[in-house]
Amino acid sequence: MKPTSLPISSQSQAAAPQPAGMPFLRLGFRPFYVGGALLAALMVPLWVAMFLGAWQLSPAAPGLLWHAHEMLFGFAVAIIVGFLMTAGKTWTGLATPRGATLAALALLWLGARVASVTGPYVVYAVLDLALLPIVAAILVTLLLRSRNYRNLPLALILALLAAANLVFHLAVLGWLDVSAMSPLYAGLALIIMIECVMAGRVIPFFTMTVTPGLKLVAPVWLERVTLGVTALGLALWVLAPPSAIGLIVLGLASGLHTRRLLAWRPGVTLKRPILWILHAAYAWIPVGLALLALAQLGWVPVSAGVHALGVGATGGLIIGMITRTARGHTGRPLAVAGPEVLAYALVMTAALLRVFLPLLAPALYAWALIATAALWSAAFSVYLWIYTPWLMSARPDGKDG
Repeated sequence: MKPTSLPISSQSQAAAPQPAGMPFLRLGFRPFYVGGALLAALMVPLWVAMFLGAWQLSPAAPGLLWHAHEMLFGFAVAIIVGFLMTAGKTWTGLATPRGATLAALALLWLGARVASVTGPYVVYAVLDLALLPIVAAILVTLLLRSRNYRNLPLALILALLAAANLVFHLAVLGWLDVSAMSPLYAGLALIIMIECVMAGRVIPFFTMTVTPGLKLVAPVWLERVTLGVTALGLALWVLAPPSAIGLIVLGLASGLHTRRLLAWRPGVTLKRPILWILHAAYAWIPVGLALLALAQLGWVPVSAGVHALGVGATGGLIIGMITRTARGHTGRPLAVAGPEVLAYALVMTAALLRVFLPLLAPALYAWALIATAALWSAAFSVYLWIYTPWLMSARPDGKDG
């Protein structure tokens, strides 16, 4: 007797390979988003408590350097690595690290964070320096194998980030006679360049996707000029003494990014929080560049521009992207609820307080730090509360990823 045939759809489901391994280790965004958000939620309040003398802690590096380094090479780099180790699979169609390999990368990142507060410093430096070159090598291999040359500049920026990190550790150890703050500024500048490149791809695309009939096509030459002037302005800020030339170039970069943002029609996104957060966060890039321009003449402290770029732009773009990409890659709708909107508002408010309150009311500096830390930590705690269960469990649709 001939066996009964399965329906075609059932045959396809039966033939499809089932996802293997722990869900938490199937794609890079899962462990690195959780780790990065947890570090963000804990690090800023801890640093403010240390700075104000309410908590005694002796990290491996001097306090301010430790705080700045961990926010850049701990928090931001974790999100960048998680994003690239996920997007790389989409860009190339090739497998990115998962399972034991992904676990090893995540543990390497975590080991460096633990060593940053326990020492000894050389152990911290070795662990911290290892991750970025490995990730850059993985990304380059994937891009070359798939002939995806368009994204090779991102791998180059990762390599430059690794170089800046090396200079930082050598400076702290006293093996290189440079200010340890300079490579941290370089790290922030490189992260901003990554944000400028990726925002130019995703923000207008996302905006057009949800706005019928809207066409956002920027001239290629204008995009290249905007990125080139930004790179030059940031390089002058990092590598050259303050000057009128730095003022002009950074001011021009600020104007170009303002034009870029307005051309993306941010007003059409007001009813879509998962999209307006990206526009609102991107607006901090021209603000930060303008503040760095003013700092060239000593009119505002450099820290105002640094925190506009670090808290407003980087923090805002991260909270926006880790909600959107986590939803998409765990098979959930690309629409956020009240708690996530609250997290967006908390990060944007934290940026406003951290940047402008010390400028307008210097006597309230300590309160600005406390309020910023509370708002920032609350935002990433909300993220962890909602998304950690999703990131640790399989997709509801049964797909891999």
